Amino acid sequence: MSAAWLESVEPMVHHSRIKVPYTWSVGETGSRFLAGIRDHKRLQGKQCESCKTVYVPPRKMCPRCFRDTGPWVDVGPDGTLLTYTIVRYENGLQPARAPFAYGIIQLDGASTGLLHLIGDVDLSSIRSGLRLTAVFKEERTGTILDIAHFRPVKSA
Repeated sequence: MSAAWLESVEPMVHHSRIKVPYTWSVGETGSRFLAGIRDHKRLQGKQCESCKTVYVPPRKMCPRCFRDTGPWVDVGPDGTLLTYTIVRYENGLQPARAPFAYGIIQLDGASTGLLHLIGDVDLSSIRSGLRLTAVFKEERTGTILDIAHFRPVKSA
């Protein structure tokens, strides 16, 4: 079969955006974590009984040991900034207006880091190792953004 017919066909391109609304469940473990933040301003992780790793956000299964994680443990609300980035461009999907910072915070008592916004800080003073504390919204709805951001811990 000849492909000569392709020579007479002009390509047509249609540029558009598709918005696909959907509902996503965080499951039993994630739901308990978010409900604790919403209802009690309480941060918790789950600890693997085998390797003793404390996961925040919590996980149902330990990815190291391939076992169910064990007990819930209280963590934070203070923690240490492990790494960060400063966002300097606008995008309608971002949870804050640029410029802003977010980073990975290892909460006290946790073995892993939690990605979240960093606020109430001069962006030029952010550095790895900075001690931060969670700032909770007054009106909480059951999402990770019930933690408004993490701010530097005030020195005593």
